[in-house]
Amino acid sequence: MSQRPTTLADRWSADILAAAPQHGGDRQQAIEAHGLVKHFGDIHAVNGIDLRVPPGQIFGFLGQNGSGKTTTVRMLTTLLRPTEGAANVAGYNVLTQDRQVRRAIGVALQEAGLDILQTGRELLRLQSRLYNVPRGEIESRIAHLLDVVDLTEDADRRIEGYSGGMQRRLDLASALVHSPSIIFLDEPTTGLDPISRQNLWDYIVRLNREDGVTFFLTTQYLEEADQLCDEIAILDAGEIVQQGTPDQLKATVSADVIYVQVEGDERAQQRAVSALLPLPNVEDANWDFNEGIAVYSKSGHDTLPRVVRTLDDERLPFSNLRLARATLDDVFFKATGHRIEPGDGAAQPTQAGSA
Repeated sequence: MSQRPTTLADRWSADILAAAPQHGGDRQQAIEAHGLVKHFGDIHAVNGIDLRVPPGQIFGFLGQNGSGKTTTVRMLTTLLRPTEGAANVAGYNVLTQDRQVRRAIGVALQEAGLDILQTGRELLRLQSRLYNVPRGEIESRIAHLLDVVDLTEDADRRIEGYSGGMQRRLDLASALVHSPSIIFLDEPTTGLDPISRQNLWDYIVRLNREDGVTFFLTTQYLEEADQLCDEIAILDAGEIVQQGTPDQLKATVSADVIYVQVEGDERAQQRAVSALLPLPNVEDANWDFNEGIAVYSKSGHDTLPRVVRTLDDERLPFSNLRLARATLDDVFFKATGHRIEPGDGAAQPTQAGSA
């Protein structure tokens, strides 16, 4: 028989069953952290993070792989002890009231910890018992959750036959069995196809809008952060480098961005950037391997012909000239010096600095 995977509930069951429902702490913020630090020997994974997430918000941590997102989530969910700093979740201290924190939250990590030999219904039933859901409410609660994540028709199939999207939805349902006020989702849609990703986004928004659940999610998908999150913190090298609503973040970049591919080596790119920076209405210009040169302008339509004339005057051949509105990708690039590359764990470095 296959070895049964260890689930999050397996790891927490002893603490959960021993803890009685309690209330306490400052509940003005759903999540609050001050100077949160985590070092693994010489590796500084998180370097002094401050957070304030009000109840009912969808808060996003946006960053590439290795930026410290998962480490922060593990500290906030009591799975890792901080090296320094303090944090309260649902009004409880993550160090001294860890059992109360665990009762108040739901967690779905990157790898769904599901027992593939169980059916979806059996897994939710087990989770309900581990979280001390009253016996008389278990079946009705399971039926409701299966409906919420659109798995009612597949509830009695073994999980080994579920698609990746179905497993992620079941993992979300298992994190909801005890009606937590806060849900932590670590890379919730990694590896999902576009339709499954959109469906999961819909479930998150529905739970947030209709039930007031607070979500803290990590992501490396710019579109996901833009569509879902009320507020976003951009994380780079273990530090928050910029934070705000999606609109506020995009407002920090000039309204228009002109992209152009300049032929030639690094010296040619630097010549182009130096020539374009002094143009009227241009606030910044950078070069990276993926997009070529990005020129940030207050008035893209006025700047576009000037870019063409300037590159012609400099005798720099170019192609793929286009004008676009600023996106979170541009915000991320300006804040970190590289573009986010979902899935590969690395981003290309900036080759020419901004003014």
